[in-house]
Amino acid sequence: MKESQKYAIVDIETTGHSPASGDRMIQIAIVIMQGWEIVKKYSTFINPGKPIPLFIQDLTNITDEDVKDALPFEAYADYIYELLEGAVFVAHNTDFDLNFLQAEFNRAGLSKWHGKKIDTVELTKILFPMSLSYKLSDLANDFNILLQSAHRADDDALATAYLLKHCWEELLTLPLVTLEQLHKRSFRLRTDLAQLFFDALVIKRNKAITDEGHVFYRKIAIRKMAPTPKSDGDKLVYPQTTDEKMTLLLNGIPDFEERPQQFQMMDSIWHALNTNAEHVIEASTGIGKTMGYLVPSIYYAKKTNRKIGISTYTSHLLDQLMQNDIPILEQALGQPIKMALLKGMNHYIDVEKFEKELKTQDESYDQTFTVLQTLIWLAKTETGDLSELNVSGGGQLLLDKIRKSALPKTTMPLYDFYSRAIQNSHQADIIVTNHAMLLSDLVRNEQIFNSLGGWIIDEAHQFIQAAINQHEKIFTYMNWKYLFGQIGIQEDEQLFYKIRRVAIKKQLLNYQTLDQLEKRYIQMVNAFDTAMAALLREVKVANHQSKQQKIEVFISELQLGREVLIKVSLTVQQWVDEATELIRKFTSSVEELAPEHEYLIEQWQYIVNEFTIKIAEWDDVFLSQDPDYSCWLELDQRSVPGSIQLYKKPIEVTSTIGKLFDPIREKSGIVWTSGTLTVPSNERFITNQLGIDPSIPIEKLHADPSYYDGAEVYIVNDMPDIQAVSQSEYIEEVAHAVTNTVRMTNGRCFVLFTSQDMLRKTVNLIQESELLSDYMIFAQGVTSGSRMRLLKSFQKFNHSVLFGTNSFWEGVDVPGDGLSAVIVVRLPFSSPEEPAFKARANYLTQQGRNSFTELSLPDAIIRFKQGFGRLIRSSHDKGVFIVLDRRIETKSYGQQFIESLPPISIQKMPLHSMVQSLGNWYNEKR
Repeated sequence: MKESQKYAIVDIETTGHSPASGDRMIQIAIVIMQGWEIVKKYSTFINPGKPIPLFIQDLTNITDEDVKDALPFEAYADYIYELLEGAVFVAHNTDFDLNFLQAEFNRAGLSKWHGKKIDTVELTKILFPMSLSYKLSDLANDFNILLQSAHRADDDALATAYLLKHCWEELLTLPLVTLEQLHKRSFRLRTDLAQLFFDALVIKRNKAITDEGHVFYRKIAIRKMAPTPKSDGDKLVYPQTTDEKMTLLLNGIPDFEERPQQFQMMDSIWHALNTNAEHVIEASTGIGKTMGYLVPSIYYAKKTNRKIGISTYTSHLLDQLMQNDIPILEQALGQPIKMALLKGMNHYIDVEKFEKELKTQDESYDQTFTVLQTLIWLAKTETGDLSELNVSGGGQLLLDKIRKSALPKTTMPLYDFYSRAIQNSHQADIIVTNHAMLLSDLVRNEQIFNSLGGWIIDEAHQFIQAAINQHEKIFTYMNWKYLFGQIGIQEDEQLFYKIRRVAIKKQLLNYQTLDQLEKRYIQMVNAFDTAMAALLREVKVANHQSKQQKIEVFISELQLGREVLIKVSLTVQQWVDEATELIRKFTSSVEELAPEHEYLIEQWQYIVNEFTIKIAEWDDVFLSQDPDYSCWLELDQRSVPGSIQLYKKPIEVTSTIGKLFDPIREKSGIVWTSGTLTVPSNERFITNQLGIDPSIPIEKLHADPSYYDGAEVYIVNDMPDIQAVSQSEYIEEVAHAVTNTVRMTNGRCFVLFTSQDMLRKTVNLIQESELLSDYMIFAQGVTSGSRMRLLKSFQKFNHSVLFGTNSFWEGVDVPGDGLSAVIVVRLPFSSPEEPAFKARANYLTQQGRNSFTELSLPDAIIRFKQGFGRLIRSSHDKGVFIVLDRRIETKSYGQQFIESLPPISIQKMPLHSMVQSLGNWYNEKR
């Protein structure tokens, strides 16, 4: 394939997906490209000899009228075949276009077309691994490629041609070593990309351009670290007056609106930082909380040369701060802000681990594909944060193997992204991090955050959950079995077999020692299997009446003998000791190890390290009895023992949070802030758990009531009582309410559940009914992808609905017309049987306290407030908050949920009236 290679870029429209079932073509377009220029375009309608289905007409805008004068495919077949001769066949999903075309050629009596093919879906996924979507329309939008009418063959084929050319140009920008690695591994791909990569490689070699934008680790090109911006701007003086604040913010936000509460928040934080005080602010949606704390933080850091730390709960909000809010403030100040973003170590790639993976044989297409994506990403990424990569489910397995888990042996290697992030933090005015990273400073050898001049803890209510998760211990059966499988016995031909062969060949160990090590391995596996069998027997006894597939049981409720558990610990330790001795024999050998033998020992060392950690986890989970922790087992009866997982979580974390913040309190200001810090009946529900002194008041800053002019709340009062009907009946009613609401608002809806099971069943019912077949449905736990990927996909489509559970109740921003309605299916009470919640409730009950009023109710109200906060993100937003749970009206506590909402119109009515009212309201607002 040379630059003069002929490419035939093809797109077809059809009546359906199966030519074997009688589906036919209705349009074909072919764009011929040579020398990366378009030399010919061909397009024609085709008469399918049958009516075009209505949904195809909607999708393509091709009607029966359009094709009535066209001829059947047979009339065009010879010419189309001739156009493809000597060309590389290119399509955006060759599996569909080429296979359909081959079937049509066969039907027309022509022989099968033979030639090379390129799938631009496969190609763009490799070359643009950070793209959110690989739909042709989305890629065209990303790369400014004109696509006038998606799903019309002529426009799609032309856009695909320009996309192919864009990919070629992108290939030529890649470092030479990256192209070499791409070509080397590309022969396992599904389409003929190897030649394309080789052509780019030849051009790159001939040009012999010096690469100054990258550093190199072995044969991997890594984007150079960006220099820290110099901040030689004017000395900053904090804007004391309203006019000064307005002048500042109008520089960065031309249409900025004055919000007195936001300015009050700035002044409160400015005072707290300057007096090293502790302060609590509940800042409702509409205050402009982020800018409210960023402005005083930056002025304080610049004035005192003391860093300020800003901690949030989710990585998404960290990214939002860095990508949106900081640039606005830099614009306003007229000078750069030295910011450092620090996430937990496991967010970053370990380049050394990845390089070792490159030496191994790829186990699958997914692995090859993800390796190629990662190679290109490393040449582009500024952060090394693996969450930037858009990989398949199989690809995630590779990413989990190459996550950072330990500090580098040498100081600050240029290729180490975690070290880069730490170095950036030393030079920054503001360090942005998350709660988990901040909490891990408690156990870090070299504390990163101990010299800061002040802290802003955003989403402060989530610090409690972060502290619980920080101390969470998880045991999984499959994880242990995976490690056992990596070692194997001699017959398995796994790692032990390979190491044994080398040890004997090099005469490093005798047969007796190696046989003893294998015996230790067998003892270890047998002890583990015996313990698991005993555990399952006890679970069966404890749950003999349960018909549930998923079982959750506290370890304290099981009669487990300690001897069988201790034996696992002892046998694993014996294996670890002897396996460590094997490493010593290899590494102390006079003869230098070959690279492949060195890699074997590194793998062995990794397994030994993992089992050393596993012993500590085993002892902590099974053998230590700590009254401050809850410990429970979960399994699915359909996949035993593979589904066994065991969790250990602290019941309360106030003392843990105190250990972190008590030293900070002595020398720095701390500001705790969130949109939801109080509930009507229990104002200090959150602050007490955070260990904040009761004498510190909570400053409440609420948006002006006019901010919520665009919002309405509907309570549907004729939904069935879930306890009075079967779950399936209730789900039918929920599906009915959701479909009616979605159709009335034309989509843009969040539907919030408290149960993944109910979500899945509701979505399945809606999809089976096809009542929302013309809407894009994204459902957490059903649609693949992370929470943020689902959200971004949801935002890309006008007619879309997003079904979410707990994590979608908060921390998700969809401003403007992006969101029309939030539907609350159930009030967000935690399940009383959820083990972590049950343990906390039991803890309160044992102290003679009411677990419902002190835990369950305030916890649900906080989440309910967060759910409402998804809806109105600016004073121009409009939207409806719909509650389907009758308990808000029928239970005495329901009024507290209503009181927690801002002062807005709340209407209670039957579903049919609500839908009608919603239609009137929605049409008025448009």
